Amino acid sequence: MSAFTHLVAQLGRLLEPVLAQSATAAAIVLFTVLVRLALYPLSRAAFRGATPLATCLPMLLQLPVFFVMYQAFSAAEVGGAANELLGQRLFEAPLGARWSGALGESGLLGAQGLVFLGLFAAIAAVAAWSAVRGRRAAAAIGSTASASASAATATAGSTAAAPGAKVGAKAGAKPGGTKAAGAKGGTGAGTKAGARSTRSARGAAGAGQPAEMTVEQQELMRKLGGVLPLLSFGTLITAAVVPLAAGLYLLTTTAWSVAERVWLQHRKDRAERAASAGASGASGVVAEPPTRGGARSTL
Repeated sequence: MSAFTHLVAQLGRLLEPVLAQSATAAAIVLFTVLVRLALYPLSRAAFRGATPLATCLPMLLQLPVFFVMYQAFSAAEVGGAANELLGQRLFEAPLGARWSGALGESGLLGAQGLVFLGLFAAIAAVAAWSAVRGRRAAAAIGSTASASASAATATAGSTAAAPGAKVGAKAGAKPGGTKAAGAKGGTGAGTKAGARSTRSARGAAGAGQPAEMTVEQQELMRKLGGVLPLLSFGTLITAAVVPLAAGLYLLTTTAWSVAERVWLQHRKDRAERAASAGASGASGVVAEPPTRGGARSTL
């Protein structure tokens, strides 16, 4: 803990010429950003994995950091010496103060109380933003699951109907003699070529893309997506009972998490649009030559 205290104190001294007495509070925010930057590769992997455990892993890894932050602004001594961080402030509120102490010191609307109210308002705004985005993501996953189920049903129906159509085509082609055989040859060539082009287009669309989740996994993610964002409001309760410095850490890391998911979702949507456009272009180029070949065979 002494190493953490020394690091935050040094960052505060660097920022003191600009931010005066609030320099240590800004150092806590900067320290939190550095922690989240170190966890960014793991957060990106968790976002791509889209599993509940992987999504919670970055949060679990921050628990030791939060515990050290809590202890650093609660202990009167660090390494046998007086804790210099307890004398630092955010505006009029000491960073080691708690909301209950601020209420007893200056009341709800006193100088310290207003600092805590501002912190609570910022956390509530971030939690509401997270909840809204979580609801939208859950709705999108639900619609995707429904579309996947409909597509699977349609594919099963077409597969079941294919043998009957094949038998009918063979029965109709027998009395037709040479002309029917020629038509069959031309049409068959075009059909096979078109099938090959369709397979090529599907391969181009699926190349480099991760395997899609099953309908059951998508339904589970939809339900979790509707509940997990509400947990952000629990940060308000935690911030009300921990030191002000720990509340600043909670605010910064929660805001970072929401902004990070927005950025990762934006990159994912952009990649999917580019892949879809590339697959459509490849399908149009590859599918055209077999159609011309089929027409020449028929003629």
